Amino acid sequence: YSTMTPVRCHRTIPTTHDATHATTRRATIARAGASKGTNPKVNAIAEVVTSKMSSSNEVATNLKYHAAKSTSALPIAFGVPEMYQATAQSVREGLVERWNDTYAHFHKENPKQAYYLSMEYLQGRALTNAIGNMGLTGEYSEALRSLGYTLEDVMSVERNAGLGNGGLGRLASCFLDSIATLDLPAWGYGLRYKYGLFKQGVDKSSGEQLECADDWLEVGNPWEIARPQVSYPISFYGKVVDGKWKPGQQVRAVAFDSPIPGYKTRNCISLRMWDAQPSAAEFDLAAFNASDYKTSMGPTNLASMLCAVLYPGDGTREGKALRLSQQYMLCSASVQDILARWKERGNTDWNTLHEKVAIQMNDTHPTLAAPELMRILIDEEGLSWDAAWKITTKTVAYTNHTVMPEALEKWPLDLVEELLPRHMEIIKRIDAEFIASVKAKYASMPAAELKRSIDAMGILENYVTPEELAAREAKKVAKAAAKDGTVSIDEDDVMPEAKVRMANLCCISGMAINGVAAIHSEIVKDVVFNDFYKLFPEKFQNKTNGVTPRRWLAFCNPELSAVITKWVGNDSWITETDELRKLADHATNPELQAEWNAAKLARKQICKDYIKKVTDIDVPINSMFDIQVKRIHEYKRQFLNILGIIYRYKQMKAMTPEQRAKCVPRVCVFGGKAYATYMQAKRIVRLINNVGSVVNNDPEIGDLLKVVFVPDYNVSLAETLIPASELSQHISTAGTEASGTSNMKFQMNGCLIIGTLDGANVEIRECVGEENFFLFGITDPEVEPARAERAAGKFVADKRFLETVEYVRSGVFGDSFEELLGSLEGNEGFGRGDYFLVGKDFASYLEAQERVDVAYANQAGWIESSIKSTAFSGKFNSDRTIDQYAKEIWDIKPCTVPNRP
Repeated sequence: YSTMTPVRCHRTIPTTHDATHATTRRATIARAGASKGTNPKVNAIAEVVTSKMSSSNEVATNLKYHAAKSTSALPIAFGVPEMYQATAQSVREGLVERWNDTYAHFHKENPKQAYYLSMEYLQGRALTNAIGNMGLTGEYSEALRSLGYTLEDVMSVERNAGLGNGGLGRLASCFLDSIATLDLPAWGYGLRYKYGLFKQGVDKSSGEQLECADDWLEVGNPWEIARPQVSYPISFYGKVVDGKWKPGQQVRAVAFDSPIPGYKTRNCISLRMWDAQPSAAEFDLAAFNASDYKTSMGPTNLASMLCAVLYPGDGTREGKALRLSQQYMLCSASVQDILARWKERGNTDWNTLHEKVAIQMNDTHPTLAAPELMRILIDEEGLSWDAAWKITTKTVAYTNHTVMPEALEKWPLDLVEELLPRHMEIIKRIDAEFIASVKAKYASMPAAELKRSIDAMGILENYVTPEELAAREAKKVAKAAAKDGTVSIDEDDVMPEAKVRMANLCCISGMAINGVAAIHSEIVKDVVFNDFYKLFPEKFQNKTNGVTPRRWLAFCNPELSAVITKWVGNDSWITETDELRKLADHATNPELQAEWNAAKLARKQICKDYIKKVTDIDVPINSMFDIQVKRIHEYKRQFLNILGIIYRYKQMKAMTPEQRAKCVPRVCVFGGKAYATYMQAKRIVRLINNVGSVVNNDPEIGDLLKVVFVPDYNVSLAETLIPASELSQHISTAGTEASGTSNMKFQMNGCLIIGTLDGANVEIRECVGEENFFLFGITDPEVEPARAERAAGKFVADKRFLETVEYVRSGVFGDSFEELLGSLEGNEGFGRGDYFLVGKDFASYLEAQERVDVAYANQAGWIESSIKSTAFSGKFNSDRTIDQYAKEIWDIKPCTVPNRP
């Protein structure tokens, strides 16, 4: 990776360290440790440590203690990384007290508790959030300054945990923050991936994305606590004997807990991450000593693979098996733990489990929680099938996050049967009994319609029962006998692969099914699960997503937050975001506008410095900052964005200098990871980088247009880019984005949005007003007719679109990009035929961008719209979303931890 752009995490607030600062720091630590040992840089005065730190002096004393006692610093050096470790231990000390009190209080009160199962969590830096929620940011900042450090430098050492990829993981993390802030009894469960998804770089010569293992755990994680006493066996393979599973392989799931503190509350909940470790009982010592290392290390290798990376490639059977094994490990360990904690609190009546436990499956990844709960209740606790099913269907709930076919998971049936034989038995019975119930309910339905409905709702796709298989074989033999005795294969004899449809299993077993935005929930009811909606209308709900205003405004944008607090009158808006509406009353006030603009410029300067540091591109601060950051995917249409930029560049090249002088200057920033095996997405990344290489070095264009791809997008980078943004692009094809949450973060930070009527964009536009939202593109009902138009060969592309495509094809950006452009051609077919309708929406997109330019030229009007954007963002507070989950799905109530005497 010699040509890889540096991708280390950098602090969002640049600082300088002169010799005086460094001398002060050394002298301060020296004074603290002079009387306690030979190393004045490490040893500090061992003072009585108080868990209640209400002043910067008390914090400084505590930091000195942990600098001496709680870090792994060598006795010859103590720098910023070591101070970060000391600071983390100091903060964790206060958190552990709250954490233990919360656990004890929940145990004592025995409330109904919710458990959130998710394959992803994108927490971001824990230090920022912890001291912010504890109300100690100022105290730690002053204390560190007194010791010769800055809080910004210390924070920058922390690496982003590699536990997620995109909106799914960030949403889950926002939800945990809101759960703790609202004092709700709930926990999160996930997997502890050693190497995350991947660390992204860019080859400077070719513009291609590069991937390497994420090293987030390389220097340890001071925020987690290993709990080796909390472990559960996770079984795979084997066979079922007399209704009981005899596993072929086992590993141990070991708990690693991280504290999640609430804002201005003593409640501190847990995110429990499972790590796979080999069981000593499974280690074959005799085989090892006989040099049969493959046999002896089998369980060790399986354990190391299970939690190596998030979303391992599943293009092979082995990859599918590993990914399914990860999902089962999450479900099995979590369900075992949930039931253990239920028993720990003195509960014994299984029929009342749902009165104390609610399990939320975040998308289809945790689907196996339902059959795993069934297995434990029947095989280990001795309940009948009917009793176990009644309990399960009152306990688990399902959140759907997508309408994209590839994300509605389907697993090969034979793979599930091989890996989890007992679960496959349970799933088959659930499916059979469900189909029987549908037939009974719809007894009067025409046979063809009934078959269509059952085919749509059944868990097992293309499954042939043993009886049906025998009938097929008999038919084949009969055909052969009727001819010349030769058995031939007809089309009817070729059976498609049987699969297990996880989303259907969720719909059948779940007590509730919810979408994550108003329009998405309607699509779920009307299209994706229409037959289920007709059968179970009472199950379906909407829970529009939200984001935490603590991390995504108060903490990441202190400049703007100070302005908001001044004009709202207090900081109550940090939890009661409806208070932000007060800003709208002053949106045209010149004083507020001046302060608002100054706050935005301060964040743009920070963003400019960061971009320069990691890409060596110097961007002008007085340009419009136009930002699109999200997972790279064709449906999110970064391709549309870069084609629009190419058209803009082409037009500028044809202008006279006088005409160019009238153009609105823009800095166009992209960020996001393309999945390692998703070649079209990686081609889009390469095109963006190649366009940037040409545009950014064109002397005719100069500062009028800059194109930047910032590598290794993560939470900390988002905290730099989002506060600086002025225009953000949320331009997915209508009907493809379930909700989106980055659009909410941009809105909160006073950014205007250009977008389609997709996901939460619909509700954002309703809140801010159509005059403050740059709408373009066809709507969801128009999508399929547009695809049909292409299939019929009737679509006529806009001349500007065709010119732009040919401009790329000409090689001006170093390549013809034929494979990428090929996706826009032809009349139909996924991956070709412009499935995501870039060409269809291109003209409308350009017209919307023209409106953006006109609006930005009127700075007073733009700032007014920016203020209103923040003012009307209150709905998208994750506290509101979680309150709805708590009341309408989980049926849990606040369980507030009392203050200590």
